[in-house]
Amino acid sequence: MITIPFGIRYSIICIVRYLTQAIAIINIAGNNKIYDKIISSDGTTLAYERVGSGSALILVHGTGADHTRWASILPRLADRFKIFSIDRRGRGASGDSEQYSIQQEYKDIATIAASLHEPVDILGHSFGAAVVLGAAHMIPNLRRLILYEPPMVREQHNPFRLELIRRMEVALENGDREAVVLILLNEMLHVPLVAIDMMRATPAWVGQVAAAHTIPRELRVSDAYGQEPESLKAIRAQTLFLVGSESLESFKATTEALLGLLPNSQRQILPGQQHSAMLTAPELFASEVSRFLLASE
Repeated sequence: MITIPFGIRYSIICIVRYLTQAIAIINIAGNNKIYDKIISSDGTTLAYERVGSGSALILVHGTGADHTRWASILPRLADRFKIFSIDRRGRGASGDSEQYSIQQEYKDIATIAASLHEPVDILGHSFGAAVVLGAAHMIPNLRRLILYEPPMVREQHNPFRLELIRRMEVALENGDREAVVLILLNEMLHVPLVAIDMMRATPAWVGQVAAAHTIPRELRVSDAYGQEPESLKAIRAQTLFLVGSESLESFKATTEALLGLLPNSQRQILPGQQHSAMLTAPELFASEVSRFLLASE
C-alpha cells in the first residue's frame, strides 16, 4: 500500500475544500437568497444572508472568513431551517469600528438574535464559536448551540505565536494584507504553499485578503471567552460540540474542557475530518447539524 506523506495529503484536502466552496458559491447564486443589514449597539452595520424556511438558525464564521464559508452546507439545510449567515464586523458587507472590542462582537450576535423575535439556534465555527460562547448570556431567546472546535480556553501565548502576530501587525502597517493571510496559513497553520497557490485562484481568496486586518486582533483575544468559567457554566442551552477525528489535539482538549463546563452539552466526532468539515464533508456536517436540531425539538 502506498503511503501519502501528510503534507501532500493536507495540500489535497485544502485544494478540494476551496474548490468545493467556490463551486458551492456559484451553485447557490440567485437561489432565493435575501441580503439584509442591521445596526449593532455601537452603530456599526452588520450584514447577513437569509435563506430557507423553518426555525431560525444563525451561522457565525471564524477568523479569515465571511458568510460564504457556509456556502456548501446551505442547500442541505435551507429546506428545514431559516438560516441567517452573518458577515462578522470588519469583513464582507458588514462595517467596522475604529477600536476593536471582543465584547462588541458578543453584542453583535446578541443584536441579530434579538431582531428575530423568535427562539434561535446558533452555529459557530472556531473563533466564531468563541464569540457565540461569549454572547450566550446576552441572548434570552437562545434555544440551542452547535460549536465546532472553539479556540483554546486558555490560549498558549508562546513567544513563537506572539512573534507571528507581531509580524502580521507590521505587514498591515505596511499595507501588505496578503502577507498577513500567508503568515496565518503557512507559518501558523502549516498549510503547504502549493495549496495556498490553489487558494489564490478561488473567489474565497479575495475575501480573506480583504479581511486580513481582522486576523491579528482576533488571535490576540481568542481565549477571552474562557476567562470567566462561571459564565460558561451558566449556559443552559442544549449544546452540541463538533470535533474532527483528525483535528489538532488542542481542539480536542478544548472540547473536552468545555464539555465539563456546559451542563447540557454533548459531543459528536466527525470521522476523517479536521477543522473545516463544512467544506471537506458538507453532507456529513449538515447531517449532524440537522440530526441534533431535529432530535432536540
